[in-house]
Amino acid sequence: MSYSIIFYILGWICIFQTGFMVLPCVVALIYGESQITGFLLSMLICLVIGVPLVLRKPKTQIYYTAESLATVSLSWIVLSLTGALPFLFTGSIPHPVDAVFETVSGFTTTGASILAEVESLSHSILFWRSFTHWIGGMGVLVFILSLLPLTGGSHMNLMKAESPGPSVERMLPKVRTTAMILYQIYFVMTVTEIVVLIVAGMPVFDSFCIAFGTAGTGGFAVTNNSMGAYAPHLQTIVGVFCLLFGVNFNVYFLIVMKNFKEAFSSEEPRAYFSIVAVSVAIITASTVSFYHSAGKALHEAFFQVASIITTTGFGTADFDLWPSTAKTVLVLLMLIGACAGSTGGGFKVSRLVIAIKNAHKEFKLFLHPKMVCKVKMDGKSVDLSVTRSIDIFLVLYVTIFAISCLLVSVDGHDLVTNFTAVAATFNNIGPGLAMVGPTQNFSFFSDFSKLVLIFDMLAGRLEIFPLVMLFYPPTWGKH
Repeated sequence: MSYSIIFYILGWICIFQTGFMVLPCVVALIYGESQITGFLLSMLICLVIGVPLVLRKPKTQIYYTAESLATVSLSWIVLSLTGALPFLFTGSIPHPVDAVFETVSGFTTTGASILAEVESLSHSILFWRSFTHWIGGMGVLVFILSLLPLTGGSHMNLMKAESPGPSVERMLPKVRTTAMILYQIYFVMTVTEIVVLIVAGMPVFDSFCIAFGTAGTGGFAVTNNSMGAYAPHLQTIVGVFCLLFGVNFNVYFLIVMKNFKEAFSSEEPRAYFSIVAVSVAIITASTVSFYHSAGKALHEAFFQVASIITTTGFGTADFDLWPSTAKTVLVLLMLIGACAGSTGGGFKVSRLVIAIKNAHKEFKLFLHPKMVCKVKMDGKSVDLSVTRSIDIFLVLYVTIFAISCLLVSVDGHDLVTNFTAVAATFNNIGPGLAMVGPTQNFSFFSDFSKLVLIFDMLAGRLEIFPLVMLFYPPTWGKH
């Protein structure tokens, strides 16, 4: 284990965090807000920590798997701790655990909040809160390292450790080039949404914050009733962009590279949009009597399905009041999540598709033990290591989910609250049901439960393995 290179990258994380805080400082200047002092103090602390670590350059700049896993996990922890400083120094969230909870929820694009009143926050704090979604959406570490001169398979190992999904492929000879193109796509899509929202009539400040939340599929809003404060056509625009950001960005990469055949033949997006269509149909049918209008039911169903399956978490209605069938569909969507390689969380559609195909293969082998049968995705055989990693992921997923529900239950809240609180944080969604429903927040949990949910948010965003490997002793041994 090369500790020097880990500290070197953590130093760069602090320095880039300083750069990220420049934008909310600009917002504070525009609106003449005193909170700029809190951001400047936070930036100073980040520089004091980061500069000495960066000046001590490591002898080797090659990242192996162990270093990659440790660096990714520790980087997200450092990013979250330093990102909480503005909330503390401005007095917006004076309690340290609450400040870290809100920040982790932002960077992991979860959108779960401990704040009951967001409209009282300053523009700069609201901007920073939403901007953390955008920073964390595509994975900050790969972006930072694409700008640094590392050697060997460093970038590929780090991309695999941070990127969501069962597998990450190198699409161009240089991983740095691939990463830069993906971030360019991410940036262009975000700017496009901002422009469309402004043209459609949303206030400029709101458009930036909502677009950041949509792009990162996070869900922090600038009003207490989330997207319910805006006109239906603005809600529809946001819902469409939620679905677009929930698509595997490899598809967009292939479109940019003019490889249209491979882009549009991918199985995962087809399965993703099929799940969306079926879910919208079921929820619309079950809420028509609730809204007494098929058009209203369709609109609300579309937005909430788009928001929940992409784990964005914006709300236009209190779906906790919906019929049981509709709520059940939403809970299932919470568990499924968006596509691999998107900014969304959850189990991922590709994992679900591969798991179903693998089960189908096993059924065939039960009947015909000598049959040669392979699992295929997009016409290609799925490597055994991928199916094995999905099996391990599922075991860890269920284990952490169950333990988290048990630990959170110590607070004495009802089962629906505990279960959906864990589901909402572990799958990086935001709202759940009952006491953590779309009109509620997470402030009532004890500090211990909040720490459990913070772990869940980080584990969900990092796809479990990097964070769990921090607690696996051989990770820190010699390799």
